[in-house]
Amino acid sequence: MIEQLVEQIEARFAELGRLMTDPAVISDRKRYADVGREYSQLEPGAKLGEDWRRTHGDVEGAKEMLAEGEDAEVREMLATATVRLEEIAEELRLAMVERDPNDDKNVILEVQGGAGGEEASLWAADVYRMLSKYAEKRGFATEPMDAGEGKYTFAVKGDGAYSVFKFEGGPHRVQRVPATESQGRIHTSIATVAVLPEAEEVDVDIQQSDLQIDVYRSGGPGGQSVNTTDSAVRITHRPTGIVVAMQDEKSQLQNREKAMRILRARIYEAALAEQQAALSSDRRVQVGTGDRAEKIRTYNYGERRVTDHRIKHTAHNLDAVLEGELAEFTGALQADEKRRRLEDQANTPD
Repeated sequence: MIEQLVEQIEARFAELGRLMTDPAVISDRKRYADVGREYSQLEPGAKLGEDWRRTHGDVEGAKEMLAEGEDAEVREMLATATVRLEEIAEELRLAMVERDPNDDKNVILEVQGGAGGEEASLWAADVYRMLSKYAEKRGFATEPMDAGEGKYTFAVKGDGAYSVFKFEGGPHRVQRVPATESQGRIHTSIATVAVLPEAEEVDVDIQQSDLQIDVYRSGGPGGQSVNTTDSAVRITHRPTGIVVAMQDEKSQLQNREKAMRILRARIYEAALAEQQAALSSDRRVQVGTGDRAEKIRTYNYGERRVTDHRIKHTAHNLDAVLEGELAEFTGALQADEKRRRLEDQANTPD
């Protein structure tokens, strides 16, 4: 079975290589980009296929030598090569697991304070900063979209952004002594994170007649007017009841454009949740109720530790994590996702 998989990978990888030098493909920017993306995605599997071929040859060669006579050194080589062959086979299976179709997309993240009052709002700001720092470390571009009252909405742009940040969706729990706590008592607070794959216009068909668009003057703290023109925008999508308001920009056009991007992402994500409930991409599942008992990850300041409850993984580098060092968790979560997808594929009837 593995040999058939290797043959399929080799054939497709060679075909993609030829397509990348085909003038007809090169002249078609979209097709060339699609071919290049698939080539890059398949390249690790192709290299593993080469390793499998080489190691399989070592195993067969050792068996032939042993058939001619017993040799302790050759037997040890056979044992080592056999173990390595199985390891490569497992790596190949994981590498070729069907990917989440949204993995290449940009994302829109919404961070909001949950249970915990003012401390929850402060914690939401810390989570927003942590995720922004992580995006920078991964080479992604960030774009602030909306901020206020303990809620932060921002976009993360770059190839594969969703494949990295989708694991951050859910309640993030903190256990610490707030700066405002005079008696040194530890408080538990929650910040919820929703991760929405950013949809293109071709992904979501929004009829203009389904939109109710209201404009009004932006308001500052205390209801003070910060703008003398109707630049703020509130868009209601009547079929779903989804409402997005935006007032961060001075231009009504800019606020409308940002609001439409968020609206499009929410509608797309809601459609995904309906079609693929098993992927748990429903925004309400990610966010939860904001209650202290819910969490995907706990940040314990007293013990300087971070624990991801989905994979039972703990790291004792809280300060580094808060500065955006999340790669350790992302890697473990991606490996776990691949294993679960592999199990699902194995259990799915042909």
